[in-house]
Amino acid sequence: MPSRSEKTSELEATVVALLDASGYMARRLRAESNPTGLSWSETITLARVERAGAITIAALARADGVTPQSMRITVQRLERAGLLVREAHPHDRRQVLFQLSQLARDTRADTIERRLHWLTVSLAALDPKEIATLRAAATLMKRIAES
Repeated sequence: MPSRSEKTSELEATVVALLDASGYMARRLRAESNPTGLSWSETITLARVERAGAITIAALARADGVTPQSMRITVQRLERAGLLVREAHPHDRRQVLFQLSQLARDTRADTIERRLHWLTVSLAALDPKEIATLRAAATLMKRIAES
């Protein structure tokens, strides 16, 4: 039976391996699916606007845990690139809402398609047992993330 310190070492090694692998996977997915060269904060902002619909800079900043000034810079870059469009707030003329442009919708769809393609091709090179192991690991990772 492994000692307490051996169990701790094994757990720590697993944590390091999981962090390393998940970080590398995230970077690789971004590299494979980002032909536009958007920064990570720009990509996250577009995804958040896609989920939320019309949204203010203040709401985006709160959701991202950044200052409104920082979010304003990100939103301005996305607006200049034609990826976000502004509209008047229906109940408060002092506020401005931002939505995805059609270009942004097309870009997001292309990004998702590229990710799916790269991951599908990569997984196709694995044997069925490895794919089953990954499926089980994905379930566990999701459970950990939701805890």
